[in-house]
Amino acid sequence: MSIERSRAHTSLRILDERLHADPSRVVLRPFHLGWSGGTAQGSRAARLVADVLALPDGEAAEEYGRVLHDFEERHWQTEQLFEERYREVESALGLDGKGLSPIRKRLIGAYFCHEYTYAAAALMNPSIVPHPDQSGITGGSVRFVMSLRAVGEGHISSIVFREGIAHTDGSFQLWPQSAFATAMTLDDATMVDADSAVTVHRHAESSLSNSVIFPITEQQRGGLEDLRLVRFDHGDGDFEWVGTYTAYSGSSIRSELLRTRDFREFVLEPIEGRAGRNKGMALFPEKIGGRYCMVGRQDGKNLFLMYSDRLDHWDDDGVLLMEPKFPWEFVQIGNCGSPILTDRGWLLLTHGVGAMRKYALGCALLDRDDPSKVIARSRTPLLTAIDADRFGYVPNVIYTCGALKVGANLLVPYGISDSAVGFAATSIDEILQLME
Repeated sequence: MSIERSRAHTSLRILDERLHADPSRVVLRPFHLGWSGGTAQGSRAARLVADVLALPDGEAAEEYGRVLHDFEERHWQTEQLFEERYREVESALGLDGKGLSPIRKRLIGAYFCHEYTYAAAALMNPSIVPHPDQSGITGGSVRFVMSLRAVGEGHISSIVFREGIAHTDGSFQLWPQSAFATAMTLDDATMVDADSAVTVHRHAESSLSNSVIFPITEQQRGGLEDLRLVRFDHGDGDFEWVGTYTAYSGSSIRSELLRTRDFREFVLEPIEGRAGRNKGMALFPEKIGGRYCMVGRQDGKNLFLMYSDRLDHWDDDGVLLMEPKFPWEFVQIGNCGSPILTDRGWLLLTHGVGAMRKYALGCALLDRDDPSKVIARSRTPLLTAIDADRFGYVPNVIYTCGALKVGANLLVPYGISDSAVGFAATSIDEILQLME
């Protein structure tokens, strides 16, 4: 992607790539008709199964043929998914599948599935980290994983990914997506009502760029929002990719963790303690003074610094780190992802909200050994919504959940008015020179 233009009010160079909502990208998902309605045998779901079983063999085969004609080429391993869904229905309703033909079972499974447009409404608020696999990369380039918040039918947010390579000249390439997307699978189906950690995995034959993490637990059912990924260094070459996100139930929020070492298996777990009730927590990529460290907005307005001895438990209310100082951030300030280590300290991208609820990106520099010390911060925004970027589902919003250090430069993906994703590049020196 080549650099397209510069904006006079920012050091960030806007790149020409844009990612947009795409209603054509669908996944095959369970259709929950409801097992209730009296006894399991008398439920609406059971009556549907009875109707399918009552079809003569010829009619069942014809109907299944129509289903395949309509949907087989729109999904990956469609018939296998129908079979898997039948087994779930069989278990839930206590069915006896002996003697049923594969076609009959798959047809029943198809009646309990539907297509879901996971990114039809919006694609926004990206985060970006180095990929676990850097083999074959030369010249200072970095293979990366980017997470995005995808908003689909019912305004439910899920987590999707893109992979690519970023170069030291500010350019990058995204790996292509296939026509098929797949939902990640819950390892233990009995955990859907759990209030503890759950584990999901992507199919062994599905790429990360074509995989979606959907809400699973009751706390998550309203959406998984604004994942902030970081490659966490446990020491001695032991890296874990950790993300903080907001689990929205539809009425309440809670901060949770996504943890993975290979982007094939993921653990989603609640953040326990008082701090877990808030949004927008971002983890430092290494321990500070032997403890885990986070930055977050604990009171809805200001930025705080928190420490913990456990990654999954944050009781510390934190110490005040930064308050709104300039007009473009008077309403509130927050982090825009995990701090990035530079030769001069921790570079923290921030967002500020000003008049007319207009969002802008800013930055601050924190002391390397004691990040509670703010060395400098930006008086003017790095980037604000202007021109066409002002228009979208939520107008006048520029927002990111993390940037990628590529040599002496930064690649910054950012959300545009809660609708699309843009990209910008800059040198770290340029950003540091803007702060005072």
